[in-house]
Amino acid sequence: LNSTAMQYQTRQMMFGPGSVTPAVKFLLIANTAVFAVQTVLGAATDYQLTLYFGLVPPLVLHEFYIWQLFTYQFLHGGLLHILFNMLAVWMFGCDLERRWGSSFFLRYYFITVIGGGILNTLFVPNQMGPSIGASAGVYGILLAYGLIYPNRIVYFYFLFPIKMKHFVWIIGAIALYSSITTSQGGIAHLAHLGGMVFGYVYLRGFNPWEWFKDYRDRRRLARLKRRFQLHTGGKDDDRGR
Repeated sequence: LNSTAMQYQTRQMMFGPGSVTPAVKFLLIANTAVFAVQTVLGAATDYQLTLYFGLVPPLVLHEFYIWQLFTYQFLHGGLLHILFNMLAVWMFGCDLERRWGSSFFLRYYFITVIGGGILNTLFVPNQMGPSIGASAGVYGILLAYGLIYPNRIVYFYFLFPIKMKHFVWIIGAIALYSSITTSQGGIAHLAHLGGMVFGYVYLRGFNPWEWFKDYRDRRRLARLKRRFQLHTGGKDDDRGR
């Protein structure tokens, strides 16, 4: 009994994946591969790549570069940028994927990324500097981890032990404050906040994919109804017509 209790307490206080799960491995490989391409292309070509696939709100709103809401997550501004993002995906994402399954984990991750891009685009519509990085998805992962494992301990700045639920509040407050006071291009603070907001709403029951499927099914049913007509009468009609 004492051994079981100690194992349970240790599990509640610590975190960390064993083997890398499939969806997390895919994200690590995809982001690393794109960063390698950026490095090989050099600064001039990389800027063109970033302008086309990074998140530039005026291009999304006026030129309909809708893909940028998804593709900006795979671009990074430097080695430390991608290193810390992928470290967070690995540290926290594996446990979530084991709990949810790969399909739900990826769907959640991409929803937070796109949600962060939407929020950043709507609230900073004139920002010409491309925003890049997987931070919106990372913040979505951190939010989910804090909701599911609130009492696990992380080390803030690798020094100060803090419960996950408090850590999420701190980084959320920092993202909100930074989005209000900072206009630095390339750091999408609103995308960070949007990743958390969309992640929370999704986990609390609003599923845009299910809503879309329900809307599609209702439209299909309405079209089918228009193709058929209901006629009264017949041998089983009580009115004898």
